Amino acid sequence: MTPRTLELVNWTMEKKCNKVVEGLAKRGFKAQFCVTGEEAAAYILEQAKEAQNVGFGGSLSVADLDLTLVLAEQGKEIINHGFPNLTPEQKVVAMRRQLTCDLFLTGTNAVTLDGILVNIDGNGNRVNAMIFGPKKVIIVVGRNKIVEGSVEDAIVRIKEWASPPNAMRLSKQTPCAVTGICSDCDSPQRICRITTILDRKPSLTDIHVLVVNEEMGL
Repeated sequence: MTPRTLELVNWTMEKKCNKVVEGLAKRGFKAQFCVTGEEAAAYILEQAKEAQNVGFGGSLSVADLDLTLVLAEQGKEIINHGFPNLTPEQKVVAMRRQLTCDLFLTGTNAVTLDGILVNIDGNGNRVNAMIFGPKKVIIVVGRNKIVEGSVEDAIVRIKEWASPPNAMRLSKQTPCAVTGICSDCDSPQRICRITTILDRKPSLTDIHVLVVNEEMGL
């Protein structure tokens, strides 16, 4: 991509990102546009100052920001069920603790242009923590998650672009982890089990949404 082409793409996507921010704000979310992931990371670190512990929901968008070590060096307890060498039982304990952490960091699978957040989970721990429990939730949204259409279009986007590579990443024995194409399977290890639609901010949850003009996560 030439510098001029990149400039035009960034300009177009900035307009769309800001449209999403407007939609989220109308739906009650604290929403902010970030030019870069570095800007999003700085926002999160500022918001994390009073948190004693920080939960990570397994998001690649958040992982892209490389915040774990920085937060740990600040004395925060990191609650991450994705840490290596955890037993299955320890993973579940971490998932449950994320539901009551001071700050929960996650991404989203899709967001419509008018600000509806759409997610699909296998266990429900991530979407549960997004909705209720943590004192504060920050959702990082890369521009690649924006859907110019309906909630149904957002679900299609998730099943076409997010679920197959995530199933492969998690070493799930599903058809999509082999073919890269969703077949709406009945596999025991299927990761598409719970669909949530946040069309308004949950009443009792302090949710901040950072819309970033960069490709982030899947």
